[in-house]
Amino acid sequence: MEEVKRVSAEIQLSRNQPIKISGNFNVVGIDGNILNTDFNKEVYLCACGKSKIKPFCDGSHKG
Repeated sequence: MEEVKRVSAEIQLSRNQPIKISGNFNVVGIDGNILNTDFNKEVYLCACGKSKIKPFCDGSHKG
């Protein structure tokens, strides 16, 4: 039987900034595969559409 992991995350939205997610979570791609496997971490998701490493932010919104 697969181990169930408790999910607890905070999502922070800011104007003209990437979306910050921190806590205990997975990011699952459209193909169903987990994109980040580190628990107790933070990630920044692209909110502007300019990132070359979507869904993650690469700082392109600054330029």
